[in-house]
Amino acid sequence: VQLQASGGGLVQPGGSLRLSCVASGLTFRSSSAGWFRQAPGKEREFVAAIREGNSATRYSDSVKGRFTISRDNAKNTLYLQMNSLIPEDTAVYYCAGRNYWTVQYYASQHWSYWGNGTQVTVSS
Repeated sequence: VQLQASGGGLVQPGGSLRLSCVASGLTFRSSSAGWFRQAPGKEREFVAAIREGNSATRYSDSVKGRFTISRDNAKNTLYLQMNSLIPEDTAVYYCAGRNYWTVQYYASQHWSYWGNGTQVTVSS
């Protein structure tokens, strides 16, 4: 299984970025997918997740209303649209996958597959 994340970069506060994660080696449409992030000196934290099937979504309180997670099963691709970015969003962002939904979607240890990280820096 491979998850390849891209789309990070440097953006000013209030700006937007869209992250992408291309999956291979798994049946993407039957898999749950998510985004986590890790800032320097901090633990990896949950950002957003999307369920297989009905594409139900979950967000952390810190990004709710600003970030949108989505998926394109035909392209085996996961997205994270990030709007109204603030400096506290600065982190390395990781995409994650697992074979089916878990109610503990917010816990990194419950995800089976991890992509490379992509750096997001919010600064003026």
